[in-house]
Amino acid sequence: MSELNTDAFWMPFTPNRTYKAAPRIVERAEGIYLTTDTGRQIIDATAGLWCSNAGHCRAEIADAIHRQAQTLDYSSIFNFGHELGFQYAERLIKHTPDGLNRVFFGNSGSEAVETALKIALQYQRARGKGERKMLIGREKGYHGVNFGGISVGGLPPNFQAFGQPLQVAHLPHTLDIERNAFSRGLPAHGVELADKLEHLVNFHGAERIAAVIVEPFAGAGGVILPPKGYLKRLREICDKHDLLLIFDEVISGWGRLGSAFASIEFDVIPDMITSAKGITNAAVPLGAVFVKDEIYNTVMDAAPEGTVEFFHGYTYSAHPVACAAGMATLDIYEREGLLTRAGGDIGRHWEDALHSLADMDNVIDVRNYGLVGAVELHAPENLKGKLGGKVSAMAWEAGVMARGIGDAICMSPPLIIEAHEIDTIVEKLRGVIGSLA
Repeated sequence: MSELNTDAFWMPFTPNRTYKAAPRIVERAEGIYLTTDTGRQIIDATAGLWCSNAGHCRAEIADAIHRQAQTLDYSSIFNFGHELGFQYAERLIKHTPDGLNRVFFGNSGSEAVETALKIALQYQRARGKGERKMLIGREKGYHGVNFGGISVGGLPPNFQAFGQPLQVAHLPHTLDIERNAFSRGLPAHGVELADKLEHLVNFHGAERIAAVIVEPFAGAGGVILPPKGYLKRLREICDKHDLLLIFDEVISGWGRLGSAFASIEFDVIPDMITSAKGITNAAVPLGAVFVKDEIYNTVMDAAPEGTVEFFHGYTYSAHPVACAAGMATLDIYEREGLLTRAGGDIGRHWEDALHSLADMDNVIDVRNYGLVGAVELHAPENLKGKLGGKVSAMAWEAGVMARGIGDAICMSPPLIIEAHEIDTIVEKLRGVIGSLA
């Protein structure tokens, strides 16, 4: 085989020059395993990118994609429709919290966030409160890479070159290793950080704020779990000041924490939920926003009959092939009980296995819930903020794909993972961490 030419492809979120000097190429995938172009088998401890929840290359999904592409590969969704789109929306809302019965389709988590922010602004305008234009996000939050997402997002490298063009403010993050190190499940300390929302409301004025958007747990910020009671307190403050609350569940949705959505797991119902990734098992790009009936009805009722109520959408919204992939994914989730599996024995095994690393000198924190987790490492001065990337590369060589974020190793394995495979991941991580100088 001729040498691969990597010049033309400008790769996202990648140090291109470093990567292209020594490419890591994945050639095949099946279940929880990846196979490289050199034939090495790697355990995918990140489910792709928090997304291949049912494991890779599921035949049912591939078959559904094939059949749909041969029947209706594409049709415009602007002023037209196809039955599958309506059927899929009806099926999705059987898994959403009560009252979130409207679905707006896009193609990614970034587009889902952009859509949700626009819906929030449109809703405020529709009910005669168009002065409510400010949006509140959170430090270390990740909400995609569109301009709305990087505005409410709280990861500086994502917006430093571009600015944050929307009117935004940010809550403090909830990572508190000093008080919460080695918590099993939700950390005990930090609920008071939700009260910072009261301070922002008092400073900016509730009459100027449209919505608050947070991830139930911060994913790309380093697997930061909400303190006990924190999300409920945010809901209470939003209700008190008539603010919309948006949960970005692009990562936490579809079984990651032991329920279909984190909002169900934590018994906190937001006004909107953004979704993507696991919604189709990542086989075809698709994003969605689940919206409360009240918001939908308000926007509809404010527009004259026969006019477009919401000037927003995408060429590929409710793409028929993506909807087919999503329907097949739901079949698997429902048949195999994957939406609740992380809340059972396998989640407890994951917790115990990860926390077995707490005895290592270089480990300063372990965080987990359901089938997500992070191992925080003590970094020497010359590697602070970069040690996770170094260990991630070492883990790859040892046969595990894990994500380095700051000084942490973050993981979200496919929901089909078995106990012995978890043990292998942790055994290999123990070897890698133990080899650090």
